[in-house]
Amino acid sequence: MASYASRHQPNGTAADGRLRRGSSTPKGRQPTDAARARVEQLCGGLAPQRELLIEHLHRLQDALGGLTRDDLAALAERLRLSQAEVYEVATFYHHFRVLDDGATPPRATVRVCTSLPCQMAGAETLLEQVRQALADDADVAVEAVPCIGQCHRAPAACVGQRQVAPADAQQVAMLVRAGDTGPRALPATGAPARAEDYAQFERLLRGELRPIDVLRELEASGLRGLGGAGFPAWRKWVTVAGQPAPRHGVVNIDEGEVGTFKDWHVLAHDPRPALEGMLIAAAVVGLDRLWLYVRDEYPDVRALLAQELDALRVRLADWQRRYPAAFGPRSAGGPEGGGPLLPPGGPVIELRRGAGAYVCGEESALIESLEGKRGLPRLRPPITAVRGVFGRPTLAHNVETLWWLPTLLRDGGAAWASGGVRGRSGWRRYSVSGRVRRPGVYRLPAGSTLDELIAAAGGMADGHRLYAFLPGGASGGILPAALADVPLDFDTLAEYGAFAGSMAVVVLSDADRARDAALSLLRFFAHESCGQCTPCRAGTTQAVALAQAPVWDRERLSDLSHVMREASICGLGQAAPNPIDSVLRYFPHEVAP
Repeated sequence: MASYASRHQPNGTAADGRLRRGSSTPKGRQPTDAARARVEQLCGGLAPQRELLIEHLHRLQDALGGLTRDDLAALAERLRLSQAEVYEVATFYHHFRVLDDGATPPRATVRVCTSLPCQMAGAETLLEQVRQALADDADVAVEAVPCIGQCHRAPAACVGQRQVAPADAQQVAMLVRAGDTGPRALPATGAPARAEDYAQFERLLRGELRPIDVLRELEASGLRGLGGAGFPAWRKWVTVAGQPAPRHGVVNIDEGEVGTFKDWHVLAHDPRPALEGMLIAAAVVGLDRLWLYVRDEYPDVRALLAQELDALRVRLADWQRRYPAAFGPRSAGGPEGGGPLLPPGGPVIELRRGAGAYVCGEESALIESLEGKRGLPRLRPPITAVRGVFGRPTLAHNVETLWWLPTLLRDGGAAWASGGVRGRSGWRRYSVSGRVRRPGVYRLPAGSTLDELIAAAGGMADGHRLYAFLPGGASGGILPAALADVPLDFDTLAEYGAFAGSMAVVVLSDADRARDAALSLLRFFAHESCGQCTPCRAGTTQAVALAQAPVWDRERLSDLSHVMREASICGLGQAAPNPIDSVLRYFPHEVAP
């Protein structure tokens, strides 16, 4: 039998990068006994598995304020990974702080959002005021960060894990000094059970609805993925259901697009329909494991979901007692076949935490992160529906897509589709921020225009006149006020060089310049590029440099845009030139001699 040392202190690395057993000479930095004990204590209860590497890093950082090289070495030993693997993951994500030897971690970290909506609301002034207010606290870190999903209450900040929106410097300093840095309660926190909770899912369990019926209603509704891509939901379900088992599901709660906060709003106010939609998808498509991946900028949502999932697991046990025929080994018949809908006990549901990486909103990068790796987008094909989490077919949806499922099953797919206007199907939630009286999330018919959104938001802010707008967050381009009557939906903006994407609308007024907005967005893309491909990594940096010139070099910027669109691996690099192209097309007077 192998010795304890060979079994529990593996040394050297195998060809696949994992630690191999039994080497007599350890390679790399050797962790101290104190680091081993610390890691074991803080990570207790977490299985020592590669896929949980990011969760382990969060445990350490939350407790210690940073990640020492000694602790990373001990963690590599615990997870049987090379130290290089652990280090590259820890340094990839913005929210992990890797400390040099002898460095002291901050007592608290304050993150001030400086992305476009917050910038328009005075974020740079807030950042300077926060730094001044905390100047006497040398052990507090104050950082400028990209969008934290509170654009409707800009300017926003996050004190530890407590979001503050709108934020002011004295309030931030008070929270830091009081140690009040935990997640805040949300409107839905602790909400009592309601009669309509999970009612449509129970219809499935009782046999009143068959999986094929759900698919037909889904097709009739015209529901499309509302995270940005707009792919028909029913088609994605059929594709995944047609793949061999086991099949998995992912709920993408990593809406990092500048100006986007609708999924946060949905979960903060009414999360159960989204969870019900997730269970309906699991039953119809045949999903054995489900992951909810929550961006680290949403600690309040993560805490709320942890409570809701605990209650849901109790419900699942009760449902299995009441509807035993719905639980068991699933037949191979697919959505049209009979037999159990869910595995015994229901699908395994895990809540996972991002670590500050916009690129993980791209579903293949998110899946890499779920597997405990850097969030690098995958080359396609194969698509996620065929080869997703751990190589298995995976159904990936954003929150709002799933949230609508109980409603369209209750009312009927055709009835839901009829809610749209101007030839569009269904309903949309639009995140509206910027120069309007009442920034927020507005539920309007699909096909609504900017004029209608501004009216819903109370009109333009006092003293401001519409000049331009972003129809789809950072990626969707910048359009002039003259296009305020164009429907904001999938496929309606392509001829204008823009797209609606995640329905994040940022309104600019005559107090703003489109070139300044474009530069802000380009800096965001440069900061968030994962660095995997040269067109995006180098292209975003070069775009920032060129966009700072008083007069833009149209020819160079156009060439750069073409290369990034054609050669970048994922949508980040492909869409990053949109602000440039929009300014050159609609606002040339701002960048001409």
